[in-house]
Amino acid sequence: MSLDNMRSSYRRALTSRALPAGIWALGFVSLLMDISSELIHSLLPVFMATVLGASMTTIGLIEGVAEGAAAVTKVLSGALSDHLGKRKLLAVFGYGLGALTKPIFPLATTIGWVLAARFIDRIGKGLRGAPRDALVADIAPPELWGAAYGLRQALDSVGAFLGPLLAVAFMAWLADDLRAVLWVGVVPAFLCVPLLVFGVREPACAGTRPGARSRLTLAGARRLPLRYWLIVLLGAFFALARFSEAFLVLRVQELGLALGYVPMALVVMNVAYAAAAYPAGVAADRFSRRTPLLAGLAMLVAADVVLAAAASPSAAFVGAALWGLHMGLTQGLFAKLVADTAPFELRGTAFGIFNLVSGCAILPASVIAGALWSRFGAPAAFLSGAVFATLAGVGLLAFRSKP
Repeated sequence: MSLDNMRSSYRRALTSRALPAGIWALGFVSLLMDISSELIHSLLPVFMATVLGASMTTIGLIEGVAEGAAAVTKVLSGALSDHLGKRKLLAVFGYGLGALTKPIFPLATTIGWVLAARFIDRIGKGLRGAPRDALVADIAPPELWGAAYGLRQALDSVGAFLGPLLAVAFMAWLADDLRAVLWVGVVPAFLCVPLLVFGVREPACAGTRPGARSRLTLAGARRLPLRYWLIVLLGAFFALARFSEAFLVLRVQELGLALGYVPMALVVMNVAYAAAAYPAGVAADRFSRRTPLLAGLAMLVAADVVLAAAASPSAAFVGAALWGLHMGLTQGLFAKLVADTAPFELRGTAFGIFNLVSGCAILPASVIAGALWSRFGAPAAFLSGAVFATLAGVGLLAFRSKP
């Protein structure tokens, strides 16, 4: 190892040790909930189709309703956390709702139960998302925001690839008993709630400064600066360029990978995501924000091109890894940019609006990709993503002022 590499590793180690314990706790809370959610969600479509007899149209409707509920709830929970000045309370409630829904999936005997559980689960996700992201900025010092968001995102991504891996392992061990494997996913969800309650201490000044508490209204969004709205717009363009990750799974399946191993596409993606997220966050604290964003877009363009041209599952796995690198380079950085540009007393609202706009942008992106796939085949869908990513890069280059 060169001297420069040793120095770089030493600086990263010092940064990780400097992060408050609450940031690590929030990261492991995300890890545990993602293990639970991704284990269950990697099997849930098969469970709905084979055990409960749901059609593909019904499954798509359930997913659409669930994600729509999460997107709307995120902006409301952000504003509520600013009004109450209690971010942890909302985060605990959101994670608690998510945990309580997990046993419903293995117990479900009708598709209505799954719809109710998915809806409540996504409400919980929406409730916890913006307050949790704002709480990261409340706990960590501003000069370490990039590292803090990167660490939380990295641990979240570790959970996202451990979940499908555990699903594959337990399906083999339990002889493809879907209900039994779904019960396994209940355990980490219930572990994350006490970790959040006892492992995270909310700063006394979190949410609002004395005398600055915002009213429970989205009218305060008018006080968010232009720089913030430019970040929101840029995030929407990034989301348009990155349609649903379900297309990664469909692509490897189309290329001939056995159905039991299809979740490995998400494992590969999340391994790359987890590996890149923390170093990218540390770099964002030291260097220009524009560089990792452009690098992330370059990774997305490369991923789309590889996935469009892929002729084998192994080539598609390369594309999935590049997709994960894109996520690792950009997602934590966007959280840092929101924290940088939002006023202290409107931080929760700012995260809620950003998540709402980005979440809504993924919907038309996925519809366009699906329509192109149906009409012209998978390469057209992924090439359309490459075009959107290139346009986002042009817009980022045109925006000269530093975020």
